[in-house]
Amino acid sequence: MSRPILSVRDLTVRFDLRRRLFGPERVLTAVDGVSFDLGAGETLGIVGESGSGKSTLGRAILRLIPAEAGQIVWLGQDLRQLGERAMRPLRRDLQIVFQDPLAALDPRATVFQSVAEPLATHRPGLSRAQMRAEAGRWLARVGLDDSALDRYPHEFSGGQCQRIGVARAMILEPRLIVCDEAVSALDVSIQAQIVNLLAELQRETGVALLFISHNLSVVRHLSHRILVLYLGRVAEIGPGEALFADPCHPYTRALLAAVPPPDPVAARARPRAGLKGEPPSPLNPPSGCAFRTRCPLAIEVCATRRPPLEAVGNGSVHLAACHRWRDRSTQGA
Repeated sequence: MSRPILSVRDLTVRFDLRRRLFGPERVLTAVDGVSFDLGAGETLGIVGESGSGKSTLGRAILRLIPAEAGQIVWLGQDLRQLGERAMRPLRRDLQIVFQDPLAALDPRATVFQSVAEPLATHRPGLSRAQMRAEAGRWLARVGLDDSALDRYPHEFSGGQCQRIGVARAMILEPRLIVCDEAVSALDVSIQAQIVNLLAELQRETGVALLFISHNLSVVRHLSHRILVLYLGRVAEIGPGEALFADPCHPYTRALLAAVPPPDPVAARARPRAGLKGEPPSPLNPPSGCAFRTRCPLAIEVCATRRPPLEAVGNGSVHLAACHRWRDRSTQGA
């Protein structure tokens, strides 16, 4: 990878959940020391179970929620050190596509008003006619006719609303888009269309994507590298094909084993796979390795020492946080 445009180092996000002024301290650690780099034109898939901290990580990187510790270095600037006034011009390069396509659009605003709103904020010198032309151009690029400009969100399907959301995110031609479960609310066929659209836009513009999803099949199709989160911690990160071909962390292996094969006959014949036990509470995570309470390979050291991210191959492109990643052959996929 060339010089990264985004470097995240030891990012930590915590939420204070105390209910009363003098009540007991209850702190939820949603993101726990996450680090990674992202290059221009690259897609990093972020996967994990519900509650693993995926969306919190994406929103903290965009400074939509505050982080407690760590660095978010964007083109050489640590975003956590910038005030809101200094952040404002940078936001045109940092965009997001939300999970619920209809809820992400103001029901009282026309499509033109929603799509052109970023232009009004970051390019105020444009006339209304120029903004309308630009909004129409991007609607056409995502597969919608410019007749949609004067209509309202409720007049469109979920897939069409998500195309509008993509147009709004792309209209400033940003350098990074966080796709926060951007296809999970859509039908399977529509998911494929939106994923292919994102891939096309990336090839044309060089935009980098943080693609958050629980659907490993979709992530594999779109992502150059994949980051696996468990209880807010990085379990494994590496090139997509390498991670699918030779997953090193038991959690990654369990996630992949739960993906149904495309052949329904084979799916019915295959034994049911899944993680044993319930995820521990993030309010009281296990000592040492957070995954140890559900891990078939756990040993004594797993309870006493948190595993560091270690290179599992040549170079440092494939990393895993597991004391026993070398013993992965003893665990069936």
